[in-house]
Amino acid sequence: MTTETITHEVRPTTKVVHHTSNGAGGAIYGLGMIGAWVYYIGQAATFWLGVLGFLKGIVWPAFMVYTLMQYLHM
Repeated sequence: MTTETITHEVRPTTKVVHHTSNGAGGAIYGLGMIGAWVYYIGQAATFWLGVLGFLKGIVWPAFMVYTLMQYLHM
């Protein structure tokens, strides 16, 4: 009977990770969201309209693009 030693070659793995940031775009979106919250919540007459204004403030770019497309007759 013979004994064998089994060895596994372990190669170090390297991962190249590229981080991209949205720098100014994220800041503009954040300021727009705050501005939309001020506008929509300021116009709210009831609590639930304020909640709806909060949700509208999150998706304000969709309203902006929709209005722009209406203006351009697209």
